[in-house]
Amino acid sequence: MQWIIATPEQPPDWFIQIVKQYTPASSGLYAAQLLWQRGIKDEQQLAAFTNYKTYQPASPFEFGEEMQLAIERLQQARNNNDKIAIWGDFDADGITATAVLWDGLGQFFNQDSQLTYYIPNRLKESHGLNCPGIDNLKKQGCKLIVTCDTGSTNINEIIYAKQLGIDVIVTDHHTLPEQRPPVAAIINPRYLPSEHQLFHLSGVAVAFKLIEALYLTLPNIPQNPLSDLFDLVAVGLIADLVQLSGDCRYLAQLGIQRLQADSKQPPTARRRPGVGRLLELCQRNGDRPTDISFGLGPRINAVSRIQGDARFCVELLTSRNLKHCHQLAEVTELANTRRKSLQKDVQAQVTQKLAQLDLSTTSVIVLEDTQWPAGVLGLVAGQIAQETGRPTILLSTEERRENITPTPSLARGSARSVNSVDLYQLVKQQEHLLNSFGGHPFAAGLSLLVENIPLFTEAINQQLRQSLGGTTLTPTVQADLTVTVADLGKELFLELKLLEPCGMGNPVPKLLIKNCWFENSWHRNQQDWKGKKVQYIKTDFDIRDESTKSRFPGIWWGHYKDELPLGKCDCIAELDYNTFKKRYEIRLIAVRSVENSDAINGISSQMILDWRNQEYSELRNQHSAVLMENCPTNWDDLRASLKRCLYNNQQLAIAWSKPNHQPPQEIWLTLVGIAKYLSRTNQSVTRFQLVEKLGIRDQTLFWGIEALKFLGFTVTRQDRDLQISWNPSMNSEGVNDAALERFLAAIREEQFQQNYFADVPLGTIMAIANKPV
Repeated sequence: MQWIIATPEQPPDWFIQIVKQYTPASSGLYAAQLLWQRGIKDEQQLAAFTNYKTYQPASPFEFGEEMQLAIERLQQARNNNDKIAIWGDFDADGITATAVLWDGLGQFFNQDSQLTYYIPNRLKESHGLNCPGIDNLKKQGCKLIVTCDTGSTNINEIIYAKQLGIDVIVTDHHTLPEQRPPVAAIINPRYLPSEHQLFHLSGVAVAFKLIEALYLTLPNIPQNPLSDLFDLVAVGLIADLVQLSGDCRYLAQLGIQRLQADSKQPPTARRRPGVGRLLELCQRNGDRPTDISFGLGPRINAVSRIQGDARFCVELLTSRNLKHCHQLAEVTELANTRRKSLQKDVQAQVTQKLAQLDLSTTSVIVLEDTQWPAGVLGLVAGQIAQETGRPTILLSTEERRENITPTPSLARGSARSVNSVDLYQLVKQQEHLLNSFGGHPFAAGLSLLVENIPLFTEAINQQLRQSLGGTTLTPTVQADLTVTVADLGKELFLELKLLEPCGMGNPVPKLLIKNCWFENSWHRNQQDWKGKKVQYIKTDFDIRDESTKSRFPGIWWGHYKDELPLGKCDCIAELDYNTFKKRYEIRLIAVRSVENSDAINGISSQMILDWRNQEYSELRNQHSAVLMENCPTNWDDLRASLKRCLYNNQQLAIAWSKPNHQPPQEIWLTLVGIAKYLSRTNQSVTRFQLVEKLGIRDQTLFWGIEALKFLGFTVTRQDRDLQISWNPSMNSEGVNDAALERFLAAIREEQFQQNYFADVPLGTIMAIANKPV
């Protein structure tokens, strides 16, 4: 990973003195450097940036004629007593936008008789309008659909609705169609100039602007103030990672204030008890943007990722029923717990597949799997994109059985971009190979025929290579300021807090700490709110350097303590305040050993402790070595461990014995027996449990599952579990010889490799390890 260390331009003294007025407890130097670096260079800009009271927000009628048309159609609906359907999206921006329209339009229309809302099921439907959903709304007597965070490019569906006598008002912020759709109105900030203060609005903020225009047009009707919606707007804005400038920043500032004020109320007095309970469950109080980006946002998103149907989230955000909201919040929290475990499992599987790619010839990573749940693929794709520096597309080719009639097999997935690559345009160029797609430059969703995946992969890679010229994509992390451990704490935290709310275009300040070291490190599994362990790791530690004798606490999410260097190192971190532990701490972003920051090869014989085929339990307690106990099946597994140890300045102890393998045919019979037992008892199992029980790799298990199908077994996925059912009547011809032989051959190959690695001379390991990685 390439580290970019910023060298902030020193701001003039007069600017530092102005900033100091906002941070009286500190010198203001660090904040001044960052603000100056980010284009805030005069007193007027600084005032508007830091204090929403000095900012002049844009009128909703700057959307022009389209806003006027939308208001006229809503007034017509009010006069005619038309029934209105709000059509939202299933992510946090779409859910909060739906809630804003539900509460906002609810001031003008009766929620019991005139208003309803529709949220597509993430696991069964795609983003945007669809004809079956429109048919359902027609049956309910709807005359008008108001979309939020979706709809701009749904031309065919809009035409279909119009044929059924349903008008559509689109409020959205995604890519525009080539021509204006046949709608009653379309309110989308992308029609505005890119420098306009409304241009970066997310879906929830566009929906809010529609409600604001209605409040201005009919000021005597609403019973609740418009400010009641600010908290919902802030949640959607920050969760959707839009650029927090102009009205986006203004609305986020107002909303965070509203969240904080409501969270201080006793539960019975809160306007949004569901939001308050969610904050309690994630141990936050709502006064920081990170309370949304790491707390509320992921939990709202998790519901559709895990359950598909996220409709109840609107109720969670808008209901005033305390008991009911608490129940919904706890369901949401448990969905997020399952999301973490599922995401970790998929991440491990993607990493295995990634090891088989030659990244030197890969510009866009495209990976597929029959068992991957579509709901978490965007999250994992984002992680892989950051780690590799390459746009990443992950596809699920799982079989779908909603229709009895055979249909072409579709792959559905998510794409995430990095390094300023416009992913939307990149995917759009291959539109002829796709069944559907949509999104924006940083993220997209898509579906295509499974048979088109190889052609799509080759074409999109060739296209990006051509556009890059000779440029090489590399993962990068940038540090904004260089500080010491002595600088860390409340004073620096309050100084950097001046930049909040942070987001796209104004990221959280990244701090470089040089020549530091770690002490008291330990890792553990996370727990859910009921105390049950979650398969997600975090490492706690103390950081030290020569600037002070005191240590400072920190946390590294998703990493083990063994990944921390033993000696001196440089690290990049964010400074944070832990509400639950009531302490300031750093959140580790990246770390590298000082001695090995520029080298990864050169492994010496002293690096490896060869404990194979001997008793090593006593030795294990006497060395600070990384123990590799599982016999690998390829060189990549071994070299990855060696590389990590060199990076962290540790020894590697290889400590496996020659395996005592079951015959492949017995492993097959064991798999068949497990399948029969699970189908009979209706119990489920994870892929990792099967892999561990059978002693085989994940890819080998895949061939085993394929062979099971010829015996009449059906294997389906539910969350992270596999459900196996058996219909003996389908077993008319017995197992397919080719399918079974493929499974047995994969087992034999694994066993051969493991026998080889059990006895390979150490000199051979050294020779392979020192080849260029």
